[in-house]
Parts: sequence; structure tokens; C-alpha cells
Amino acid sequence: MNTGHYLAITGGIGGAKLALGLSSLLTGPELSLAVNTADDFEHLGLHVSPDIDTLIYTLAGENNPETGWGRRDETWNFMQALGELGGDTWFALGDRDLAVNVERSKRLRAGQTLSQVTADFASAFGIGHAILPMTDDPVSTRVLTSDGELDFQHYFVRERCAPAVMGFRFAGIEDARLNPAIAACLESPELLGVVLCPSNPFVSMDPILALPGMLERLQACQAPVIAVSPVVGGAAIKGPTVKMMAELSLTNSAAWVAEHYRAVLDGFVLDVIDEELLPEIESMGIRVNTTNTVMLTLEDRIALARHCLRMLESLRGA
Repeated sequence: MNTGHYLAITGGIGGAKLALGLSSLLTGPELSLAVNTADDFEHLGLHVSPDIDTLIYTLAGENNPETGWGRRDETWNFMQALGELGGDTWFALGDRDLAVNVERSKRLRAGQTLSQVTADFASAFGIGHAILPMTDDPVSTRVLTSDGELDFQHYFVRERCAPAVMGFRFAGIEDARLNPAIAACLESPELLGVVLCPSNPFVSMDPILALPGMLERLQACQAPVIAVSPVVGGAAIKGPTVKMMAELSLTNSAAWVAEHYRAVLDGFVLDVIDEELLPEIESMGIRVNTTNTVMLTLEDRIALARHCLRMLESLRGA
């Protein structure tokens, strides 16, 4: 078995699916997961970390299989009672999910870092892999829209992605410090590869890549870096990626995704349906492999993860 370790960079439901596949093939010390926190926001007086929780629930087998977010077998007594009082119910927190957010908020107010809280929660859910928030400092994705600047969750959940997107900014990013554990992973001589999971490039991956020093560390790391396209056949598997691309006058193509990550990539995993894009992406100096990237079942997730590990092994030997 491998003596080194891998780093997966992830955010959202698509990234969590591939993370689950990787976690099925790699032991706890062999896989670390860097996760987006720019979706975090305060709601009902609580610190909510949607991407961290989606990842934890997915790896623990606790996620709602129908939605991809939230917890399975959830109850909604809190939200019902809140609505009866005239409270804000646009962002749904199930009763079991609420417990996680209440406890996180209490610990953060007591002075723990988000990394410390996340490590404790991962352990409580029986997860052996290191789940690493991209930073312990506050960063907030702001969506510039036809209705003005919106907090990401307001755009995504409350407004259901209806306003036209004109751009993004990550409030606080200039002063945020990259999680030292992520920096250590990238600088480790034991690192065998980095996987950019198939997450939304704009709001899941870009905040991580925009952290001071992150791009430089990815470019300097000795291990190969690959990405899996979140765009298949000109459509996003889930979420508003392609809608955002269209409104920003970008080509809704996996080739655009490869170009977007070009500065850090050694390899790119393309869905078989997009095989005609292979020459265009290879012309960027990126090695391309094709396989099925649509993860409908656990077997699909494991198969894609295995493909990624084999590609990284091939790139290490190149």
C-alpha cells in the first residue's frame, strides 16, 4: 500500500462524492481533505459551515441521499416552531443538523478555531481522515448580481440562484491565512498527489485557490496535481456552475475548466462524453484521461477515485 499521502481539495456536493470514493480506497493517514469555508455564514446567531458539514456527513454515511446536503432521517420540529414564531425559515436546518451548528458556534465563541472544532466533529462521526478548513479566518463569498451584491447563501438558497451573476469577490481573503496543515501537506516530500474535486470553480474552488500563497504552493509542490471536470457535456452535474458561466459570457465547456486551473495542473480527468475536447486540453500542456465522471452510485465514486489515483501514479512516473 502507499507509504505517502494525498490531498483532495473540495467544496460542495460534487466534491464530497469524489472525496467519499477516495476515502473508500485510502486509509486515514493517506488522505487529507482541504475544504472551502467561504460559504460559511452566520444564521440565526449560529456559525454555519455548509461545505464542511456536507463533507463530514457524506464521509460518515450520514448525508441525506436525496438532496446531498443535510442529514439522513432528519426531523424538522425546530424549523416548524421557528416558522410559527415568524422567524426566518429560508435556510433549513434540520434538528440533528442544528445540534452540529449549535455546538460549533458555542466552541468558536469559547475560543476554539474552526480547524479544532472540525477535527473534533470528524472524530465524533468516526472519520479517520483529516478534514482541513481552508482557513481559520473569516472569508465570505459575495456574488455580484443584477440585484446587487449578495452573500452566497442568500444568492444560492434564498434567491435560488435567480439573479444574473456579474462576478464574485471573497471578502476577507487578503488577510486570511492558509491553514498551516494544508501548507504542510503541499510541502511534504511524502505527498503523492493532489486532486481538485469536481466542485463549482467559482464559489467552491476559487476561494481556496485565492488564499495568499495557495497557488504558489500548488505550483511548487513536487507531486502531480489533477482536476476532475464538474462540467459534463456542457452541463453541470449539480448546481449553478453552467448558469454562472453563461451569465459571465464564458464557454460552458470542460475545456474552459481546464484552462481556468491551467496554472497548477499536470493532469485533467474528462468525461467520456467530452472526448472531442481532449486535443484542445492537451494543447494547454495538460495530460488528459477520459472516464465516466458522473457519480450516481457509490461504485461510480470509487471507480472515479481509483482512476484519479492511477492517473497520479502515471504522472509520478512520467
